[in-house]
Amino acid sequence: MSITRIGTGPRMSAAVVHGNTVYLAGQVANAAKGASVTEQTKEILGIIDGLLAEAGTDKTKILSANIWLTDMGTFAEMNAVWDTWVVKGCTPARATVESKLAAPDYKVEIAVIAAR
Repeated sequence: MSITRIGTGPRMSAAVVHGNTVYLAGQVANAAKGASVTEQTKEILGIIDGLLAEAGTDKTKILSANIWLTDMGTFAEMNAVWDTWVVKGCTPARATVESKLAAPDYKVEIAVIAAR
C-alpha cells in the first residue's frame, strides 16, 4: 500500500495518506497567531479543509479529532466555531484537552484523522 505525504518538511508532513486513511498533523493558526481563540479556530479549520481536499476527502469523513487549548476556559469559544463548521450527522469522535503549545501565541491546535 502506498504512502503519500503532503506538505513535507524537514521535521514533519502536514498530512500523510496511507490507503484510505488521511492523518493530519496538529494544525495551528499562523495568520491569526496571537489572535482570539475564535479567529485561530476559524483559520485552523480552513487549513484542515484545504489539506483534506488535497488528500481527496473532506470534513464529512473525519473519523477523529484531537483539540488542544491553552486555556480550558475558552472551550465554549472554540466550540462555537467548531459547531458551525462540523457537518451535522458527521461529527467525529473527539477529545479536547488543556495543554501548553509550541509557542505562547498559539491558543488552539487541532489534529484530525479522516477516511477517503
